[in-house]
Amino acid sequence: MRAVDTNVLVRLVTRDDARQVRAAEAFVERGAWVPHLVLAEATWVLASVYERKPAAIAKAIEMLLNHQHLTLQDQDAVAAALEDFRKRPALGFSDCLVLEVARKAGHLPLGTFDRDLGRVEGVERL
Repeated sequence: MRAVDTNVLVRLVTRDDARQVRAAEAFVERGAWVPHLVLAEATWVLASVYERKPAAIAKAIEMLLNHQHLTLQDQDAVAAALEDFRKRPALGFSDCLVLEVARKAGHLPLGTFDRDLGRVEGVERL
């Protein structure tokens, strides 16, 4: 299966460049894999460049999870991270994803210096 880069996901979500949106849709039409890193980068771009609020980012992640042509790496972990993110948007999606990947792999506690993340079950604030 083919894979996509961050900018392809951003085009699919923002739809801000018609030519690139058409190219992105044509590329993923035959199926495409989305690695965790690309998803995390895309949420960062949506927040920092496009100034999307957590609710809009959560909606974008949900759209990508349900996209008929995309396969997200470890969709169960992404879905669990999305649920965490909706409950605690201040954490950021990337931190939620890191925690869920660690949880699924059985590698807890997750050590952090982050005060907010350190309050979550399965995390140890250092």
